[in-house]
Amino acid sequence: MRTTRLAVPALAVCLALAACGGQGTGDGTPTPTGASPVTDSPIPEPTTPGAVPPTSPAAPTQPVPTVSPKRPGGPTKPPPVGAATLTGTVESGVEPGCLLLDGYLLIGGPRDVITAGATVTVTGKIQPDMMTTCQQGIPFLVETAARKG
Repeated sequence: MRTTRLAVPALAVCLALAACGGQGTGDGTPTPTGASPVTDSPIPEPTTPGAVPPTSPAAPTQPVPTVSPKRPGGPTKPPPVGAATLTGTVESGVEPGCLLLDGYLLIGGPRDVITAGATVTVTGKIQPDMMTTCQQGIPFLVETAARKG
């Protein structure tokens, strides 16, 4: 008896939803909700024989050159392979505790030497595949750091 009490309302809901899904005229006129059916597609205009079809702005006739985006605050040159040395003024990142030098995120190293505003020379390795919480800069694992004048 309890199963019948649950099955009858569930069946009524399913039938009501199925009936709502079948609404629409199919001729492109909006449904009562104001949306046109998804299955409708525009009918192409007839063309005369020998006529050249119009070009679509979505299909360019010449290839579009690919431009690699330049990240703001990113490195001015591509990262070298292996060990690298960077010299410049350390800047604060957007996240607390994150320090940047020439678009590289400085990870590790002596924090008494590497501070925001300090001019330093650091050596280490670039780790572009390393994940960080700083959300900016290419990770640079600092091995040594020294302040400049």
